[in-house]
Amino acid sequence: MEQKELLKKFLNFCLTEKALSINTIKSYENDLRAFINYLEEQKVNLLNCKKDDIMQYLLTLKEKGYSSASIARMLSSLKQFFRFLIFDSKIEHDPVEGFKTPKLWLRLPKALDMEEMKKLLQIILSSKYFQRDIAMLELMYACGLRVSELVKIKLRDLNFEAGFIRVKGKGDKERIVPVAQRTLERIKKYLLELRPKLLKKRASDFLFLNNRGQAMTRQRFWQNLKAMGKLAGVNVTPHMIRHSFATHLLEGGADLRALQKMLGHSDISTTQIYTKVSMDRLRKEYLKHHPRAK
Repeated sequence: MEQKELLKKFLNFCLTEKALSINTIKSYENDLRAFINYLEEQKVNLLNCKKDDIMQYLLTLKEKGYSSASIARMLSSLKQFFRFLIFDSKIEHDPVEGFKTPKLWLRLPKALDMEEMKKLLQIILSSKYFQRDIAMLELMYACGLRVSELVKIKLRDLNFEAGFIRVKGKGDKERIVPVAQRTLERIKKYLLELRPKLLKKRASDFLFLNNRGQAMTRQRFWQNLKAMGKLAGVNVTPHMIRHSFATHLLEGGADLRALQKMLGHSDISTTQIYTKVSMDRLRKEYLKHHPRAK
């Protein structure tokens, strides 16, 4: 079977059998197409690929200036692909088995400190859509949402009385996350004063709408967040808001298992990276302020 046909079969498996999100499948497709193209240039057959071929490819990406996160994601895509090829009896040995990302490629998630987050939440924009944008920012930070989760929130997902939100995460897995009262007040203000104007007598199940009364897109929110960050003097991305949620909770003494559930991580080892972030911050504060640290 041709290499690209194998890729197509894998992507279909991810969609139908594993029920992965469209964004995840698209990411796999982009990563694996690039890898297959590389193999073709090297005249290496996918089914005869060796560990050295994969190592050489990852080193090539690094030399081209790819970020640590991109290389780690590529390796993750390769692991899933080769596991599928074994499952489908196309190969007998997994060339990625035991393959660990070199530590120098790993990058800790970047989070805003408390002061930066405070500046961001206190800004006031002249935009007529400010009520929506600040409500989205508040909710993202209050619940540690991914931007893809934020734009998919529907009205029925919010429980104002109980103070929680139902979130549909990766692989359509649902989780329940508590919402702060201050955040709920922001959302209520948006619902009462702006959302009806955006709808213009139309109907929509989605909580956050664009100026055409349709669901907000990830790209539009990113642009709006960038504008808010610029006004506050803070360099920020949507993913940094999620990282800040996790880091600030841990610094406040939150339980790691509780944080895992709120973030929607299937494996607690993914959540544990935030303990490293918190310890690094603690060490910096110690070195900065303790009189005997220098």
